[in-house]
Amino acid sequence: MAKPNAEASKIPAAANPLAEEPTKIASNINYHANFSPHFSPFKFDPEQAYYATAESVRDRLIQNWNETYLHFHRKNPKQTYYLSMEYLQGRALTNAIGNLNVQSAYAEALNKLGHDLENITEEEKDAALGNGGLGRLASCFLDSMATLNLPAWGYGLRYRYGLFKQRIAKDGQEETAEDWLEKFSPWEVVRHDVVYPVRFFGRVHVNPDGSRKWVEGEILQALAYDVPIPGYKTKNTISLRLWDAKACSEDFNLFQFNDGQYKSAAQLHSRAQQICAVLYPGDATEEGKLLRLKQQFFLCSASLQDIIFRFKERKQGAELKWSEFPTKVAVQMNDTHPTLAIPELMRLLLDEEGLGWDEAWDVTSRTVAYTNHTVLPEALEKWSQTVMWKLLPRHMEIIQEIDKRFIEMVRATRKDLESKIPTMCVLDNNPQKPVVRMANLCVVSAHTVNGVAELHSDILKNELFADYVSIWPSKFQNKTNGITPRRWLKFCSPELSNIITKWLKTDEWATNLDLLVGLRKLADDANLQEEWASAKMANKKRLAQYIKHVTGVEIDPNSLFDIQVKRIHEYKRQLLNILGAIYRYKKLKEMSPEERKKATPRTVMIGGKAFATYTNAKRIVKLVNDVGAVVNTDPEVNSYLKVVFVPNYNVSVAELLIPGSELSQHISTAGMEASGTSNMKFALNGCLIIGTLDGANVEIREEVGQENFFLFGATADEVPKLRKDRENGLFKPDPRFEEAKKFIRSGAFGSYDYHPLLDSLEGNSGFGRADYFLVGHDFAGYLDAQARVDEAYKDKKKWFKSSILSTAGSGKFSSDRTIAQYAKEIWKIEECRVP
Repeated sequence: MAKPNAEASKIPAAANPLAEEPTKIASNINYHANFSPHFSPFKFDPEQAYYATAESVRDRLIQNWNETYLHFHRKNPKQTYYLSMEYLQGRALTNAIGNLNVQSAYAEALNKLGHDLENITEEEKDAALGNGGLGRLASCFLDSMATLNLPAWGYGLRYRYGLFKQRIAKDGQEETAEDWLEKFSPWEVVRHDVVYPVRFFGRVHVNPDGSRKWVEGEILQALAYDVPIPGYKTKNTISLRLWDAKACSEDFNLFQFNDGQYKSAAQLHSRAQQICAVLYPGDATEEGKLLRLKQQFFLCSASLQDIIFRFKERKQGAELKWSEFPTKVAVQMNDTHPTLAIPELMRLLLDEEGLGWDEAWDVTSRTVAYTNHTVLPEALEKWSQTVMWKLLPRHMEIIQEIDKRFIEMVRATRKDLESKIPTMCVLDNNPQKPVVRMANLCVVSAHTVNGVAELHSDILKNELFADYVSIWPSKFQNKTNGITPRRWLKFCSPELSNIITKWLKTDEWATNLDLLVGLRKLADDANLQEEWASAKMANKKRLAQYIKHVTGVEIDPNSLFDIQVKRIHEYKRQLLNILGAIYRYKKLKEMSPEERKKATPRTVMIGGKAFATYTNAKRIVKLVNDVGAVVNTDPEVNSYLKVVFVPNYNVSVAELLIPGSELSQHISTAGMEASGTSNMKFALNGCLIIGTLDGANVEIREEVGQENFFLFGATADEVPKLRKDRENGLFKPDPRFEEAKKFIRSGAFGSYDYHPLLDSLEGNSGFGRADYFLVGHDFAGYLDAQARVDEAYKDKKKWFKSSILSTAGSGKFSSDRTIAQYAKEIWKIEECRVP
């Protein structure tokens, strides 16, 4: 028997899987420590306590999970399957005990065992299944689907090493593999009975009757790992099914191995391991492109085989009618990564189930829907036809047929669009570089296409997909993104959420976020403002401790906490932020000590990962760190300004940064950010935004009130003309912009060569030049908006009123609202609550 400490040895190790009372929960935790061992006996340190606690919580989840599965099976409702290449789940323990409403019982149980819940949760590593907003949105959506009791599942891939773990070294960002599966994840359940074959390469065999079949090539196995997703205060617990790739034992060549040919003996096993090794493997090489395409197909094929299996299983012997498939199944493609679901569903229906083309097409086009997340041309996927023919020959035949029929339809019904066919069709047959345009395939095939914020959906309808809109006006919708208020306020900022509950006299806001509007009429109340300020200060102190721990930099909780955290990308304009901080530093240096005393002290924090091969983004990370190294050690200035790069930004880091933030920067070039969701998280936590009229900023500003939003910058409709003016040499830079760049070039922040980065802001034309993202144009407006921030922060009473109004205006941005709209308007699914 384990004797970890005096307290734990007093608690019997007895299985109590559904325990609710702290002593019995402690027994169940102790039971797992002893009888579900993963470590040597007699060890019960925080790490062992975390795994045992997670397994105890999982007992409760499994009960609800099994009941949910059975309930869906019996009721056989129409069900949504959400296909996404990424999910950014964050820690599961706090979320699960919060959604099950057993936080205090678990805290007490752990105390009885000599441990502390807060320390135990720190042992959990974030699941490395995603990167940015796309993955976090998918995770918020799953939380809302479960909370709204909707019949829905997520499908993804089980990446062993994630994107990467970010370290900051003297040369800037370094990437190392994520280690979340180094030991194991207690939240996943491997389903050894759920395995599907997935084929690559090979050829198309034509049978005597003219039917076609994809044969030969290599076959890997997709094995299911399920993660439970509990709803908030409901029994419904849905699944995130993650596929892992493996080869069979018969694919291991024992003869070759014993002959010393170790590499070739296990060739297929090593290829299988590559598929789920890394999220977004580098695609500069031919091998990299092939691997990414393999990943996408692997996700689509395994998921669709599983969906078809479930459709048949739930029929329970009744006659199969394929025309009913779309009345039982909705498939949502999260961006273009799962586009291959379209030709794969067609292939399965045509070649495996024996449907004719028209019937298969009818089923497919009534089943799949597509969410577009970007208007950036480089992010609209285009795959080389050569690579596609090699890897997926049967799918290319199907795509050719879809394209041919689409072109025939346009020619027959819309003579006026004849000249637009080359840009609208799916296959771009440019002899230099023939490609498959995935977004076009989605639009042609899906029954619904949606954007993710009003501005973004308008751009899709009026620009990117305008010609398709003229053919299918009712195909296009907007679904403004949302965030789960459980993880992003209730659990990550308990002080603030307790105050909200107290003043609204209800905690129902956690599932009906519109109730926050009730704070509006209370925003002037001095007592509320005082409590609000103390909750904010508690969060700021917690954040300051974390920053000291990970960077060694001491920051002052009385300074204005100004935060920008998101993927590092030139369009998100972290460069604008750091240039502003550099200008601020230079001005502070030039002031007399008396003048400095009038300045608003500020701590600027920037965090985010730069893609490993994105050179300019990595230069920006380096610049932020170099500026911080100088500013933070400058005794004249460092009580008025600190600049901190927060390393390895992920969900758990966000859960500290967002509640502690007072000003948040969402400053992308207008028209380039589809929505953004971190802006919603900051606003919900009473943080004011400085930003452009881009993505969901537009709607946030409408909701919180424009006087509580620091606006600057060109608007989306002005951007093209400004770029044209630049090309024609009409741009006149603000002298402050020139001053900031000159200061970097002077070597004030060390000897690193920043010329290539600064050169991207120079000149009037050329690739990677001419300030495509309008940093120079917006710089003056940005500095003026920041000066308004400095002024506003001095009047604390007014600032806290704005902060309260920001939270009060965030009701619209709940993912519960978003998902309810998807369910009603796109998927046509209804609540299926477990009794």
